[in-house]
Amino acid sequence: MDIHMATTNNIDKPEKWDIYITPNKSLFALDLGAIWRYRDLLSLLVRRDFVSQFKQTILGPAWFFIQPIFTTIIFTVVFGRLANIPTDGIPQPLFYMAGIIIWNYFSECLMKTSETFRTNQGLFGKVYFPRLIVPLSVVTSNLLKLGVQLLLFIALYIYYIFQGFELPGLLSLIFPLIILFVALLGLSLGLIVSSLTTKYRDLKFLIQFGVQLAMYASPIVYPLSLIEDDKKWMILMNPISSFIEMFRFALFGQGHVTAVALGYSVISTLVLLVLSIVIFNRVEKSFIDTV
Repeated sequence: MDIHMATTNNIDKPEKWDIYITPNKSLFALDLGAIWRYRDLLSLLVRRDFVSQFKQTILGPAWFFIQPIFTTIIFTVVFGRLANIPTDGIPQPLFYMAGIIIWNYFSECLMKTSETFRTNQGLFGKVYFPRLIVPLSVVTSNLLKLGVQLLLFIALYIYYIFQGFELPGLLSLIFPLIILFVALLGLSLGLIVSSLTTKYRDLKFLIQFGVQLAMYASPIVYPLSLIEDDKKWMILMNPISSFIEMFRFALFGQGHVTAVALGYSVISTLVLLVLSIVIFNRVEKSFIDTV
């Protein structure tokens, strides 16, 4: 009888645990505290992405310079010399390289972030960590790549200064903000695509094709001033367009930048960021069953 009563009392008495694991039910939760606690993992993933990209290659990090150099040369010859597309008085190599490095950063963030769930399903299925760490590591590692390419651009920039080309020198004032919003835009679109591709695999082919086309719908090989006023809105519907124009305006004092267009790009980026977080948080709970 005493044993029965003791058992009953133990059942009725609530048990106390040191750690409670509960599901994250908020779709808007970023859990920045957890990301900060896992900052060592973030730095490890950044190093992995940066190093493994050119592992077992002959030229190694030199590819960071080769790609923008050759792209700039081709654009200069094809669009500048053969097609005679004006560059608003800006030296053609400077004009094209300015657009190329910004576009490369955006497209790399978008493309690699869009593969978050598919390429890391094995890792996600074995151990817990904030899933947002992986796309953040992609954005950060590509930021390092952007920094290396900017060294090349700055060298070309200084060369034209010594050649007598007058530059306003406003880069240091707004450059960090431009890069921030470009990163957020690439991250947001990448998270949305990554979340949707867990069920709809065709999207990975669509996004590869779409990014290539979107480059020509952005003012990279042509200035926005070349487009007729009543048709500029079609180019500015692409949020990255205003950021590219703003980057050139900061560098060269040339660019079609309006408060309305820039405001549209900023608001669109923030809306996409919120939407991507909601979709990402919803999908990460069950993606392992569908990926």
